[in-house]
Amino acid sequence: MSEPAVRITVCPEGPLLVRGDFEVVDVEGNRLDKRRTIALCRCGGSATKPFCDGTHKVNGFERP
Repeated sequence: MSEPAVRITVCPEGPLLVRGDFEVVDVEGNRLDKRRTIALCRCGGSATKPFCDGTHKVNGFERP
């Protein structure tokens, strides 16, 4: 079985790690970022949404 083109890993008490060949675009279709790995915020407290800035470590985020 081959590796998936994109892998999303849910980090306990932390972000979603997205790895692979992908693009992040806004509602108008503009590319926000082009990397092979990004961390997406799950706690809602990041100042750099949709990307994680580590705020989950200090705001008491617990996974749902």
